[in-house]
This record gives sequence, structure tokens and C-alpha cells, in this order.
Amino acid sequence: MSRIVDLTLPLADGLPALGRLARPVIIPHTTHETSKKFKQGTPDDLLTFTTYYMGMLDHTGTHIDALSHNNPEGATIDKMPVEMFMGKAVCLDLRHIPDRGEVTREDMEAAEKESGVRVDGHIVLMCTGLNARHWPNDSVCNNNPQISAGATHWLHERGSKVHGVEGPSTDRVDENLFINHRICRDLEMVHYEWLWNLEEVIGVGEFQFQGIPLRIKGASGSPVRALAFIN
Repeated sequence: MSRIVDLTLPLADGLPALGRLARPVIIPHTTHETSKKFKQGTPDDLLTFTTYYMGMLDHTGTHIDALSHNNPEGATIDKMPVEMFMGKAVCLDLRHIPDRGEVTREDMEAAEKESGVRVDGHIVLMCTGLNARHWPNDSVCNNNPQISAGATHWLHERGSKVHGVEGPSTDRVDENLFINHRICRDLEMVHYEWLWNLEEVIGVGEFQFQGIPLRIKGASGSPVRALAFIN
């Protein structure tokens, strides 16, 4: 049986978010105490219930970008093939990259060799140690490395249509250049952001990954439950 590793950041009220994006609001809506007024069940067996209110962007927590996120002509999340969000994967160890550093083509090649997996159409996850250094401080939002143009083209050359990172973005957002996002737009690539617990899948070789989005009509992305299945 496979070992399952959860790579999903737990959703919670007020999670750190980029300054241009809203933090999520996740709060109790109905409690067991307040639901007593509905008098569900019978007098001697009252059935109470609880619900939560969730107000958040489609790019909250561990999420996947849709092709439409940066391309007006791109497919929205509900129109993208679900097969794109699952398949063979590898996690590259890039923890030597410093805060606000740059992941280069050479870094990818070295990490690929160390992983023992030849990238060939894989979903490629990149562990830079950002969460370990900064979570839960807001500094996690502005210290992520840049996935360089060379690294992004390297992925495309190896048939990788999907990659994923820790933290809020594949780009240093405050620089306003969005190098990785622009290349992904042009090459029809997408990526996961805010992945969690990637240290657990470093060194395991190839594994199966699933990060299935919600089927939100017209959305530019979606939160996911990201899972690694390791033999």
C-alpha cells in the first residue's frame, strides 16, 4: 500500500497573503449552541449542527492556477482536463537557494541528478525551505525565490506542464516582472503555489501526485488538496 503524504497548507482564518490579495475569512457560521433553535430531531434526542463561513479568493492556500489566470483566452479551471492535475511527480531539493534567490537551469539540472529521476513529463515540485524558514510569519510572502526563465524553459523542454512551489508565488512579486508567469502563459504551463510539507517527499524518487481543483465555473484557479502517493 502507498504511503500518503499531505502537501496541503491547512486553511485557516487570516492566513498570510500577498498584499494585493485578500486574506481568507474562515469563521464559525452556525454553532451547536445556536442551532438548538431549529429543534431538529426529537425532544429527547436533539440534533444540533455546526457550519463554517468561508470567504476567500480562488488563489487561497494550496492552489493551482488556471490557464485563464494570466491569459484572457486561456481555459478557466472548470474547463481544464482533470488529468492535468495528477500523475507522476518528483520533488527537487533546492533548499540551498536563499531567500529571494533565483532558481536557475543549472540548479534544476543538479537537483534532478540528485533526485535520481529523469524529468520527462513529470509534475515537478520544488522545495526551497521557505516555509521552514518563515512560516507563520508574514515574511513568507516576500522572501520566496524566483523561478528563472531558464528554469521554466528547462521544465518545458522536459515535457513538464505543471510545477509547484512553496509560498505565494513562483515569482518575486514586488519586482512586478512575473517572469515565470509570463512564460507559463505563453507555453500553456500552470503551477501550484503554497505547497506544504515538501521536505517529506525529497529523496523518495518518483511518486504519484494529485492536486484536484474544485470545479468552480469561470474561476482563474482553485484551492486543492495536494497529496503524494509513495510506494
